[in-house]
This record gives sequence, C-alpha cells and structure tokens, in this order.
Amino acid sequence: MKKATLFILVMLLLFMAGCAQRENNEGSNNNENTIKEELVLAVGNEPETGFDPALGWGQYGSPLFQSTLLKRDNNLKITYDVATSYEVSQDGKTWTVKLRDDVLFSDRKPLTAEDVQFTFETALTSGSVLDLNILDSVEVTDATTVKFHLHHANSTFIHSLLTLGIIPRHSYGDTYAENPIGSGPFKLVQWDKGQQIIIEMNPDYYGKKPFFKKITFLFLNEDAAFAAAKAGQVDMAYIPASFSKNQVPGMRLEAVQSVDNRGIMFPYVPSGEKTKDGLAVGNDVTADIAIRKAINVAIDRQTLVDGVLEGQGTPGYSAADGLPWGNEETKIKDSNLQGAKEILANANWKDQNDDGLLEKGALKAEFDLLYPASDVTRQSLAISVADMVKPLGIKINVEGKSWDEIETLMHSNAVMMGWGSHDPLEIYNLFSGKMAGMDYYNSGFYSNKKVDEYLEKALSSRTEEEAIEYWKKAQWDGETGFSTLGDAPWAWLVNIDHLYLVNEKLDIGEQRIQPHSHGWPITDNLVDWKWNEK
Repeated sequence: MKKATLFILVMLLLFMAGCAQRENNEGSNNNENTIKEELVLAVGNEPETGFDPALGWGQYGSPLFQSTLLKRDNNLKITYDVATSYEVSQDGKTWTVKLRDDVLFSDRKPLTAEDVQFTFETALTSGSVLDLNILDSVEVTDATTVKFHLHHANSTFIHSLLTLGIIPRHSYGDTYAENPIGSGPFKLVQWDKGQQIIIEMNPDYYGKKPFFKKITFLFLNEDAAFAAAKAGQVDMAYIPASFSKNQVPGMRLEAVQSVDNRGIMFPYVPSGEKTKDGLAVGNDVTADIAIRKAINVAIDRQTLVDGVLEGQGTPGYSAADGLPWGNEETKIKDSNLQGAKEILANANWKDQNDDGLLEKGALKAEFDLLYPASDVTRQSLAISVADMVKPLGIKINVEGKSWDEIETLMHSNAVMMGWGSHDPLEIYNLFSGKMAGMDYYNSGFYSNKKVDEYLEKALSSRTEEEAIEYWKKAQWDGETGFSTLGDAPWAWLVNIDHLYLVNEKLDIGEQRIQPHSHGWPITDNLVDWKWNEK
C-alpha cells in the first residue's frame, strides 16, 4: 500500500474512532451517572487467517469469541472454562473431560461434547500452526463427556485444552474465520478488513459478564497507534519501547512482564555438513563451547535492558524465565569480563598477532550475527552485544537480512531470534536433538544425549506437574544441560516488557506474564476490565 493511501486510511480510522469517542463523552456529560460502556483499542495486528481457532486464532491471547476447555489463572495455574473436570489415565494415553451443561453458542444453540470432538478433529487436519499429531481419536461418551485418546502419553497435550477455542459443528464452514460463532464472552459484529473489527458483549455468556458492551479494535501500526493515543482517539495503544518516555496527557504507561525473549542462537556443530536441501550446517567458531560461554558471561544484560529497551524489560537467561518450568538455578553473573577471558585462555584462544583478535591455531574468533533487517530492536541488541564482546578479542559481524535469506543461512550463522510461550513444548522444540534443522526451532543442530533423555521424559509424563522436574533438569541437573551453565547453545539476552498506553480511567485488572507478542495477549483478561470515573 502506498504511503499516501495508508495515511488517508489511518486518518479516516482515527476520525471514525473520534466520533465514537465524542458520542460517548457527550452522553457522559449529559448524565453524570452514565457509565462508559465502549472502548477503542489499538493493541495488535489483524489476524492473517481470521478468527478460526482451528487455524490458530487464540493461541496467543484469549480467542474472545470462543470458549476453551481449560484456562490459566494469573499465576499460570490450570483452572476450568467449559470443562468442569478432567482425568488422565495411568498410562497417560486417555484424557477424560467433563463439560458444563449450560453453555450456549452465540446463535443460542447448546455446546455439547460433539462440538468439542468436531473442534479437535477439524484442528487436527487443518494444516495450521497447531500441532495435534499426538491425538489418535476423540470419543464422545455422552453429551457432556469427551475422551481424548493419544498415541502415547504427552504432558503438553494440555496446552491444546487451554488454547483451542471450541467451534460449532452445526454452523462451521468456509466462511467461519470471517463470521465466527462461539460461546465466548464477546461476539464479532463487524469486520472491515485492513481497518478494524467491532465486537459486542455476548448476552448468553455463562461466565463473568464483561463490563464493556462494545469494543472497537483498530489495526494500526505502532506509529499510528501512538498518534491515536496522543490525539485521544483510543483508550489503549500498544507501543514500542522507543515511545515509552513520551508523556501523553490522560494516559498512563502499563508495562506488562513477558517471556517475549530475544537471544542469540549459535550453530552448535563444526562446519562441513549440509541439510537435505543442501544448506550449510555448522560453524567452527561457535562450535567451541569456550566461545559460547565467554560471550554469555561477558554480556551485560541489564545494560541491554536499560539502553536498548529504555528500561522496559528484564534480563534474559532462558526460554522460560518466570514460568513454572523455568530453572532459576541457570541465572549467571553478568558482565564478568575477566571470567570470560579466563574461559577463552583455558581453551587456548590467544591473540597471536597482537591485533586484538583471538586465534586458536588457524581459526580466528570471528563470526557473523544475523538479524531481520526490519527489526530495529534486534539490530540494536546485536550491535550492543558485538561491542560488549569486542574487549575479549571476539569479533562479531552484525548483518541485517530478510527472513528468506536468514532461512538459508541460519544453520551455519548465529541468529538473533525471539521466542516465548506458555507451552513448555517450546523447550522441546528448541533443544531436542530430534528437532535439529526443523524450521526455525533447533536451527543450530544442538544435541546432548542426557538432555534428550530429560526432554523425552518431560514430554511423555502424564501431567504438566509431573513433567516440570524433567524440564528443569534438561536445563541444568548439576552436571549438564542446555543452559549457560551447561552447553550454552544460546545466549539469551532480554525479556521484552509489552507496553501499552492506557486511558487513566481504564482498569485492565491483574495482568499475567505474557507470551510472545503474536496475537493480542493483553486481551486474556478482557472480561475483568472496567472504567473508573474517579
């Protein structure tokens, strides 16, 4: 879209939102007891595949229009939504879920076990981001009981019960993503593609009734969202850290902790191999554990938070900081240059030519670090890290490239990556030897037999609680692991706070730690939001 056209579109959206806001305000002025019941938000991008849970909608944040079987509370503990209970068989292969009998879809037809069965069977064959290959079959035993039969025990199957919104068997079709029918707290009433959606409270919702009866979501980029906040045209706007120091009258800054992390993935193996597609694998410099450990020890993570993120974040040490399956023991002492130099010296890295660059035989301590050229934050992190390790005698060449280019180079070059999920399966995907070379996951071909044993035990546990011990041991068991204390195949850097400008009268309730910023994670507790006139 041309810039001029985009500008006109943004101005039109702001005008429309402004009219709605003024009508609201005028109503409030005419009657002091009138309560604001509508919101205008600019909190994320338009979902590419629409609002179909079978295609991935709701994986990062509430599905809004649909219910899930289970949900997490603010402490990430598992609780109930449509389900009233669940049991896992002793062999871990059968999950029996009991359902509420008072749930209606927004077309007033009842939600039954057959709808749950239909949802999971549809998602299994949708070819979307959902991975339900562990699912063998779904059995309906009565109107409120569903049995999920797995090929083998899998503790992370519960994530599907937590995030997959239930779709109606009786009305699902090719246009469902544009016109979703669900049993969630809201219903979609209007979608102007590329511009906005308007949602309203679902009067038949069985749970807590939302305070706000109507909410408009504007699809604005970060610059336009900030401009809308400054103009008083939105009640909330998602903004980058670079805007966080700007004061906006009538708005406050809300910084929500997240596991939306950034870190450096190192090629773990020496060079020389190729993938089945002919892509180079391995890097002789980063294959040396001394290089990886020294970089991890030398980085000043708090300085990265303060400088690159404007203080809006936390130091990062793993893929699961602050989550139940994270291992707190893996945090290391930051910015220990002397310790880093000793690690390198003990591994026979020396400055043989007095040029400030370490060598080990004919090998120079130099490698490329790639980042997506469109991402200013990752660029700044990469440049900062390169500066931090330069005193060690390690030279990092920072290069911005397109994701298409990175895909062909990521098995043989370090890459500035970003992850963060409420599903521990992400740990498995990033560090299991079985996932080496699979998409963006274990692109550095990391492998450790003992770590793989722990990961398999975690995955094949009956429940999430039983698996946590093994997730933690895979990170560090006192002798080995994939954390910096062990093999250090990554240098985790920061966790990015998600920043929102919020109307000073809008109460957004207690926010839980958020996952990666795909979707609209801020909407997870939308039913708890309310307006305070005082």
